[in-house]
Amino acid sequence: MSAVLVTGGAGFIGSHIADAYLALGHEVVVVDNLSRGNRANVPDGAEFVQADIRDPSVADLIRDRRFEVINHHAAQVDVRVSVADPRFDASINLDGLLNLLEAARNHGVGRFLFVSSGGVVYGEPAVRPTPETEPKLPASPYGVTKLTGEQYLYYYNRVHGLDYAALRYSNVYGPRQDPHGEAGVVAIFSTRLIDGDPLTVFGDGEQTRDYVYVGDVVAANMLLTHADLGPARTLDDRAYNVGTGVETSVNDLAESLARASGRPLEIRRAPARDGELLHSSLDASKLRGLGWAPATGLGAGLGLTFDWIAAR
Repeated sequence: MSAVLVTGGAGFIGSHIADAYLALGHEVVVVDNLSRGNRANVPDGAEFVQADIRDPSVADLIRDRRFEVINHHAAQVDVRVSVADPRFDASINLDGLLNLLEAARNHGVGRFLFVSSGGVVYGEPAVRPTPETEPKLPASPYGVTKLTGEQYLYYYNRVHGLDYAALRYSNVYGPRQDPHGEAGVVAIFSTRLIDGDPLTVFGDGEQTRDYVYVGDVVAANMLLTHADLGPARTLDDRAYNVGTGVETSVNDLAESLARASGRPLEIRRAPARDGELLHSSLDASKLRGLGWAPATGLGAGLGLTFDWIAAR
């Protein structure tokens, strides 16, 4: 089978992606600088290279190995960090991406999968669940870099013929999630339940998100790695929402996780956070049209996640 490069493959989602490519028989190389990833997450069958995606050595690796697929999960993912230091955010999410894209177009990469974010590129959308064609109005530097990444990919496709797909994730959760990550509310709540501590809920807790289980995200990646995709006439033609279309409030999430864990629930209220999106859910009809569907409901997924965290 073909060789696949997974950037960020020591991280929460990227390591599951690496597992799946190995299971399909691909040769897998993981690149991760371990700033957020964990070496223990890298599957045994994958070759590990510790490097920053901005480093010229990564471009040399792409030149030498002639990957058929690059699956790009490495990123600066914290919205708050992007607001505090937009240049740092852009250096990773844009300079790092361009390092990969230049190598990919020069050295025969067959398909480039890019992780975007349905939670930030649309801003506060008027339509929910939100389809890919809704206006893109990011409200943070992180959202700007994710949308700009998609625009770079569109350019590389139109001008250089680089095949690609952009996956606009909703809120992904599951085993290996980092409780210290910006989007790690399920892991944060699980850890506090295990420790017997109250769960902190900001504002009234009625803000909603679309929670999708990591196994379903992996399935979307495998489908878009191998699917026959149509031409990229517009930016949205090669963008795919990955979500359930179901909105869950923070209050409901806390209650569902307490039920799944069998632990008593105590909530501590805190002031609402400035700039936080109120509501988000994604319409994944386009991805469903290719044969994808989320297979793990929220209750089951929360149970699997809590059990994994509790075991550690």
